[in-house]
Amino acid sequence: MRLFAAALLLMGAALAAKTAPAPAANDQAATNGTYPQTLAEYGFFTDAAGTKPAPGVTPYRLNTPLWSDGAEKARFLYLPPGAQAKANGDGLLNLPVGSALIKTFKLEGRLIETRVLLHRPAGWVALPYQWNAEQTDARLVLAGARIDTRTPAGEAISYAIPNKNQCKECHALGGQVVPIGPKARNLSAQWLKDFARAGMLDTVPKITRRVPLWEERAKAPLADAARGYLDANCAHCHNPQGAASNSGLFLAWEITDPVMLGFGKRPVAAGRGSGGLQFDIVPGKPAESILYHRMASLEGGVSMPEVGRASLDRDGLQVVEAWIKGLR
Repeated sequence: MRLFAAALLLMGAALAAKTAPAPAANDQAATNGTYPQTLAEYGFFTDAAGTKPAPGVTPYRLNTPLWSDGAEKARFLYLPPGAQAKANGDGLLNLPVGSALIKTFKLEGRLIETRVLLHRPAGWVALPYQWNAEQTDARLVLAGARIDTRTPAGEAISYAIPNKNQCKECHALGGQVVPIGPKARNLSAQWLKDFARAGMLDTVPKITRRVPLWEERAKAPLADAARGYLDANCAHCHNPQGAASNSGLFLAWEITDPVMLGFGKRPVAAGRGSGGLQFDIVPGKPAESILYHRMASLEGGVSMPEVGRASLDRDGLQVVEAWIKGLR
């Protein structure tokens, strides 16, 4: 577990514990239809650095997260007073109007951006905020931004904070903006129990097959590690209602049809992204598989995912390569 996220989770471990009164979040800023200009306006945190959550703001982590140039991420879920999330099997938690998902990114020991996903009466709205040089607040950047920085591997990159419209590229489902991260199958059993015990979740969902913890992937079945990675990094577009629905390649955790998963499937809309290869996945042969070819590329029009990274996730590539090699 990344130290940044681990420290924040420790702060929120005792969800139902009695604490001294603290400033509450600004529900009006979350729901009134305006775009707050700074992260501080929401009142999600009690400190300027955005690390100490206010009442109703719960840290969480994903077992296998979306990879973004190796950035450390801290995730928080806000529920307004008296509200309760609803379990939806092993899928996304159903979060009521007034809820918010908050995700902060950190590179080179500095806060880079915080993305806020707000559930307003008219639907979900995604807003990006860039942290200032003093690390005391983050300001709304509707047009996005570019930041020169380095990955944990030491690679120099131009890191992209997405603009408001680019958020929709990943968060669109059936034409609507929706959350993509907090699926019950990708959350720890203990976190779900604690969340329910605190009265913030209606029931603890039964999970028949949980996405493995990424840092313990070597202990998990290889197929689960690879499929969990694809679910977190690709399935938000590669699903029947996502941005890549016309590809016919569906990579969500629950998909079992080999053809939908790409086994021996010819590409529908890959164009030059196919690299001249014939099939999305060739069992036993990652070098002949379009899926692996695109994951291993940084070339515009070829690289997958198309947004959200400027470098290669070598750990993710290694797991997917090993999985394809072992397919028969």
